[in-house]
Amino acid sequence: MIKDSAAKKFDVVIVWKLDRFSRNRVDSAHYKYVLRKNGVKVISATQSISEGPERILLESVLEGIAEYYSAELSEKVVRGLTENALKCKYNGGTLPIGYTIDENQFFQIDPVTAPAVLDAFKKYAKGATMQEITDELNIKGIRTSKGTKISLNTVTRMLHNRRYLGEYQYRDVVVPNGIPAIVSAKLFEQVQERAAANKKAPAKHKAEDEYLLTTKLFCGYCQCLITGESGTSHTKDVHRYYKCRGTRKGGTCKKKTIKKKWIEEVVILLIQKFIFDDALLDRLADMLIAKLNAESSTLPILRQQLAEIEKGIENLINAIQAGILTASTKERLEQLEAEKSEISVQILKEEISKPTVTKEDIIFYLTKYRKLNMKQLDHRRRLIDSFVNAIYLFDDYLVITFNYKEGTKTITFAEIEEAFGSDLSSLTAPTKSLFCLPDKRDFFE
Repeated sequence: MIKDSAAKKFDVVIVWKLDRFSRNRVDSAHYKYVLRKNGVKVISATQSISEGPERILLESVLEGIAEYYSAELSEKVVRGLTENALKCKYNGGTLPIGYTIDENQFFQIDPVTAPAVLDAFKKYAKGATMQEITDELNIKGIRTSKGTKISLNTVTRMLHNRRYLGEYQYRDVVVPNGIPAIVSAKLFEQVQERAAANKKAPAKHKAEDEYLLTTKLFCGYCQCLITGESGTSHTKDVHRYYKCRGTRKGGTCKKKTIKKKWIEEVVILLIQKFIFDDALLDRLADMLIAKLNAESSTLPILRQQLAEIEKGIENLINAIQAGILTASTKERLEQLEAEKSEISVQILKEEISKPTVTKEDIIFYLTKYRKLNMKQLDHRRRLIDSFVNAIYLFDDYLVITFNYKEGTKTITFAEIEEAFGSDLSSLTAPTKSLFCLPDKRDFFE
């Protein structure tokens, strides 16, 4: 509103009462000054105030009363909420998963979601990652109090929320055992210790725990997400692998787990084969150029409007040359000239928003991916995120879909080992092309 007043879009601001404009005297004085400077008056519909010098004093009094009322109301609200807090009653806000509120506004354990919360604490204490817990809660159908899916931030807040210990807190009021506890003090402390240790963990360990194919890897049999898991053997070695979510407790899928390192190396090698294929990049560049050159749906409309305006201007000029000149003719001509100027600017903006890109530019950009260092985690992640749309994994073959039309390939594990070797210990180019093999079991047909 203040911004529009500078553009002279209105002359008056009408409020029901002055406290509707602002209950802060500093804000009120400042913004009224700005409005007055822009030639705009502030008028109260219910408070009759004269235009004389006494207006300033009267407005100041009314605004002071409004600010006092606001401060007093805030104090009363805080006092009421504090009284609720001393009784350990629900004071509003986001309700933690695992709890419900009874008719007297007291916290009660939700028999449906509380077991999932306890299970999340136990799994994290035993070594599960927050991402794994997030996926698990979503598969179980657990939702936040707002009905949204569980996110990584939701789990992070959950694992640090002391309410699950039974501790009630509001401002300075802290009441131990003020609400029913879902987790024990011992389990809660174990989770906090592990969270603190993970926060200080070396980057190397964090990199090992990052599963690059999460959200892109799916089970070919049940279409569930395949996500990362880890386990420690009796020799204390940590083994990382991907496992179908449909095989978890209560699931019916029989998909075998697959080693994390092996499948990630395979995908990286397949992408490298993709970006080192000059003919394929050339065809992809043509596709992108065609897409970029597809004319905006807005431009034709704007150009048609411009042509109609120019035609109108031409007709008026012809009329003037024929001796027809009235006040309305001149006014209409000025209006059309203004519309022509505005449409021309819009067309220019639309054309500028689509910068000229050549095929050579695209090929140059795509070939830069060949120089990425596959020993660096962020480079590997960038490669996967840029080129891979989805991977459907079966027990003896996979279907990989790249981020371009007709970019789906079916490849058996036998063909992968023949091309890359069984150990995949290096990232050298394959000995034979995988993309020339027939798609014998195309999952998408």
